[in-house]
This record gives sequence, C-alpha cells and structure tokens, in this order.
Amino acid sequence: MSMTKPTTLNRKAVCPVCPHHCKLALGETGRCHARENCNGKVVTTNYGRITSLALDPIEKKPLARFMPGSLVLSVGSYGCNLSCPFCQNFEISQARSQEVAWRDISPDDLVALACQLRDKNPQVAGIAYTYNEPLIGWEYVRDCAALAHNKGLINVLVSNGLAEPAIINELSSFIDAANIDLKGFRPEFYRMCGGGSEALAYVKNTIQQLAAETQCHLEVTTLVIPEENDSDDEIKRIAQWLSQLDCGNGTRGATELVYHITRFFPQWHMTDRPPTPVATVYHLVDVARQYLEYVYTGNC
Repeated sequence: MSMTKPTTLNRKAVCPVCPHHCKLALGETGRCHARENCNGKVVTTNYGRITSLALDPIEKKPLARFMPGSLVLSVGSYGCNLSCPFCQNFEISQARSQEVAWRDISPDDLVALACQLRDKNPQVAGIAYTYNEPLIGWEYVRDCAALAHNKGLINVLVSNGLAEPAIINELSSFIDAANIDLKGFRPEFYRMCGGGSEALAYVKNTIQQLAAETQCHLEVTTLVIPEENDSDDEIKRIAQWLSQLDCGNGTRGATELVYHITRFFPQWHMTDRPPTPVATVYHLVDVARQYLEYVYTGNC
C-alpha cells in the first residue's frame, strides 16, 4: 500500500502569534476568532475590519503621563486571545466576523482620517490600537503605525500583552506609548481568563520588552476584582516586580513606569459580585506606592 505524503492543504498549520499556538486545519479559525489557516498558512482575517472608531482623550487609554491633553483616534476590530469573564468589551472581543458589524478601513484611509482630524484640531496626536486585542491582528497595527510615523503621528498600543516576543519585536519601533493589562500575578488567574499556564510569563515578557525600549513610554494596568486579585500581597508583588524592571539608560521601573489600579464593575459572565470598593482601590494604590513613584486610581 502506498503512503500519501501530507500536502500543504491537508496539514494543520500552527499559529505563531501567541502561546496558544492553535493548530488549525485548512479553513479553520483560531480561538481568537481572527486568524485562519488559508492554504496552509495562518493569516489574519480581521485585517482592516473595524468595529469601533472614536476620538478619545489619551488619558482614557489610560495613559497618565504621556502627552496629557492630547487626543487619539482609537480603532479596534473583533477577537481576542483571552476570554476574561469580566470583559467590558465582550461584544467585540468575543465575536466572530459574522457576529458583529464592521467596515473595511485600509491603513492608508485610517492614517488619512487621523491627519484630517489633526488638521481640524492640533490636539489630535495620533492613533490608538485598542478596544479588542490588537496583537492578534498585528499586521494591521504594523502597517498603520508605519504610515502614521511617516505623517508625524504617534502610535499607542493598548493590549493584554499575550504575544510571542517576535511579534513585539516587529512592532516595538513603531509604538510610542503602550498600556499593557497585567491582569494578576498568578498563573491560575490567567487560566481563569483563558490564557493557559504560560500566559503570565508571556505578558511579563512583553512588559519587559517594552520597558526596555527607550522610545516607548509604558504604563501598566491591573483591574482589581473582589476575592480574585485584590490582596495586598498580589499588588505588592506586582509593584515590586515592576519597580525592578530595566527601563534603559540606567533607569528602573520604580521611577519610570506608571501603574494604574482600576475598579471592577460587574460585566459579562462575572456579575456575581459587587463593584470593587473605592476604599480598596485607594488602599492598594498606597501599597503599590511603596515601590513605584507613579501609581494612579481608575474608575473611581
């Protein structure tokens, strides 16, 4: 009996973007809902498919210490490689292409729109890639960000940070500021969020990579959820770790990094507990300030 050698069309392809490393049959879409095996290669399917577009204050990203008072054109698509039960944008982050309204906006058109807005209002500084998880469609971020820089616009990345180091390397030279969501400091918390046992290590690596990029301003956010990640010890360990990061030019996170501790409100699948008490948020900010110079409250 002759053996048929596997062809490109009947082999599964492995997605290289994040630690899930989805093994996809031809035409199959990964768990992020935004990458597909097309002719034996995993490609993005949400490229230029925009579900959300808004002009926002940069502080809303949140960025507290980068170009205060400026505005950014915020843009997002659909899909995410996490499934946090408390997601505030679940309508788009957990959606497939056929489950949400979107329209095609090419990189040229997006950058042209940002330039038009800047012409009308000089406070418009650039573009923020946000709302869903931008790194699952990193090619669109790369292409838009390169064009934006050519037009004198800044690029802001708002991300969960769950990506392979090679993806961060591809984008880092284009990113002027980033806010990375550090959801907790225990692997089991990330497992609850659908990230797997390696997720925390990957997110920490992304933060380390961006912290060391001297041209990239970095801020980090933790959403504090009652009975999940609201202990003094968890926030202390996060703040200690951030404080020791190498931020380039001989500086450390203690005096360079900005940390946001934000208040949880019941969302999506996590409606079984009340909002985080405001007093808890302020207390945990005091805990973090023992190690970090710049710590801010959010949603209070």
